[in-house]
Formats: sequence, structure tokens, C-alpha cells
Amino acid sequence: MQLPKGFRFAGVHCGLRSSEPGRLDLALIVSDMPAAAAGVFTQNRVAAAPVHVCKERLPRNDARGIVICSGNANACTGEQGMSDARRMTALAAREIGCTPEQMLVASTGVIGRFLPMDVFETGIPAGAKKLGSDLAAFEAAATAILTTDTRIKTASRQVGPYVVAGFAKGAAMIGPNMATMLGFVLTDAPIRADDLQSILRGAVETSFNCISVEGHTSTNDTVLILANGTGSPLAELAAFSIAVKELCEELARGIASDAEGANHLVTIDVAGCRSDADAKKIAKTVAESALVKSAIYGADPNWGRFVSAAGYAGVEFEETDLSCWMGPFELYRAGVPLPFDPKSASAYLKDNREVHLRLVLTLGIGKCRFYTCDLTPEYVRLNADYTT
Repeated sequence: MQLPKGFRFAGVHCGLRSSEPGRLDLALIVSDMPAAAAGVFTQNRVAAAPVHVCKERLPRNDARGIVICSGNANACTGEQGMSDARRMTALAAREIGCTPEQMLVASTGVIGRFLPMDVFETGIPAGAKKLGSDLAAFEAAATAILTTDTRIKTASRQVGPYVVAGFAKGAAMIGPNMATMLGFVLTDAPIRADDLQSILRGAVETSFNCISVEGHTSTNDTVLILANGTGSPLAELAAFSIAVKELCEELARGIASDAEGANHLVTIDVAGCRSDADAKKIAKTVAESALVKSAIYGADPNWGRFVSAAGYAGVEFEETDLSCWMGPFELYRAGVPLPFDPKSASAYLKDNREVHLRLVLTLGIGKCRFYTCDLTPEYVRLNADYTT
């Protein structure tokens, strides 16, 4: 895996997760030179303190890094939370030699608890001492941001002489407009902050905004991008935009695949709509149906749940406009049910961790690919016991 030049990373245990000795819970990303930076954030009206701090500071052309903690969301914490988030950036800035405003901040974890700031007074300096530019340091940072994830999510792309790399976390409270997910994209390409903002917004729309575990939009959703390349800004941004989009889609798919308690990764393709927005409405509605998700968990090829979810998505169409496939099985064509072998269709769901639903209409060229998962007893257990 290739990494962009001029970045250093660290992941350490600072003590935020005091009940899990040794677990990495603090990450640092540092650019060795000023970097253009942009971000996309949760659309929840209740947003965490780090989200507000980053919004105040972005976009900008002189960012130096990001400090991230896991185990505490620093959300719904009022003015104290804002002060604590700014203090995290000030501590990191002191260690790398920049102003606090050049540092960004992100958090993930339990909502409504104040940060124990003493752990950062020692933890951030300890992290700064471990900063490195190799893959091990990058993966340590990717590990330190995890909560209930079972694995890190990383990706990279080559764009001419430049590299785009990133890592993300997320396993639950995942629903469009992002989720309890954090994503960080880094490149050594010379890109202006205003261009980064546009590129990132477009990439998030087809990636992190096209995944759902249970449709719950969190308070902390953050995707940040830093570009520290020197020289004249890239005039041709198309290839770079495609690389960022592909990288974000790979990370988003990894989040859906690692959803809490999930047995299945479900890819939903909707095509033939009047617009991409209509296709996304249908895909999102199917993805978030508890009945659809339960059917997939139970290996029940109950296609009526798929098409009925499409029907209440708020997109106008006639039954005769819609056809539906599950994997290789065509189940419903132009409003008419088709014969199929229920045992074979059930075996498809039972024997494959990755399954595919496809809904096709006859109204236009609008399309969307969306990722979700099944709903399992383990998901319910994990979230019923999350704080108790």
C-alpha cells in the first residue's frame, strides 16, 4: 500500500479507554508542511463539539494535522465540550509547532460524557513522539480510531506522480448522511482548498452517503481531506476526483461489510429511474427496511418486502415499471411475479456473505449503488448493552 509523501501518523493508548488497558484510543495525523484542507460533516442538528470546531476552521490552505480520539464522542457536552475539543488541538499544535487553528479534531464513542482531559495532557505528547511515515504508523492511527469495528479500513490510489490514501471507521449508527463514521483522506497532490471541498463533497455523496446499517445519522460524522503538495495547483482535476471517489467508495463498502453483528453485506443496485436522486431514494428505503434486513438474515427470499419498500420510497412509478432480481434469480418482472425455486433462492442467501439485490425501472437513466447489511440478534445485543 502506497502512502502520500510528507505525512506522519501515530496511534497510541492514552487512557481514554481506561477499562481496556493497552487499546489504542488516540490518533495523530501530521503534515510536515501546510496543507489545503476541507471537510464534510454530519447533517444531524445535534452535532458534536469536534464537528463545530472543524466547521469553524475549514476550508483552509494551511492545515497541519488532525487529532482524533475514540471511546468518547464529546457530543452533547455544551461549552465545556467545545473548550475541550479546542484544547485537544492546542495540545497537538504545541507538539508539532503550529497554531491551534491549524489543527483539526475528531472524536467517536459514547455521547453525553465529558472528556477526561488529563489523559490528553500526557497522551498527545506521547503520540507525537511516535509519529512515523511508514505503513505501521499509518495502520496504528487507523486502529486507534476504531470503536466496535472488527478491523481497520484503509485504501490508497496512485494518480500520476501523486498518492491518495485514507482510512475510516464505522460499524453502527450508520445511515446516510454519513453515520458514526470518521474518514480521513490524505494526498501529496497540490490541490486548492476550494477544489478539495467540491471534490470531497461529490465523493461523499456516492460513498459514505450510500451506506446504511440502521439509518441512524450520528452526531460526529466527519470526513476530512488534506493535500500538502507543493508547486502549482493541479489544473486537471478529473483523474484526482475519480481517485478520491473510488477511495471513499472502497472505505464505505468496508464500513458496511463490518457492520455490527452482520452476517451479510448487501449491495443494492437501482436503475432506470428519472434521476440518480430518485434511484437513491428507492435504494435507501430498501436498505433501511427492517423487514428486508430480517429476511436476508433469515435466508428468506421474500421478494415482496423488496418491491413494497421501493413502493413507499416516495418516487412515483407504476407497478408495471418495476422488476426485481436477487442474485441470479429474477423474481418479479414488470409488475408480475415469476416462478422460482424458493430452496435455491434461500440457499443463495444462506451460502453467500455478499448478496445482491437489483431493482430496475423503465423511467430513465437514473441509478444508484447502495450498501447495507442484515439485521441480526448480535446487532441488537451489542446496542442494547452498549453503555451498560
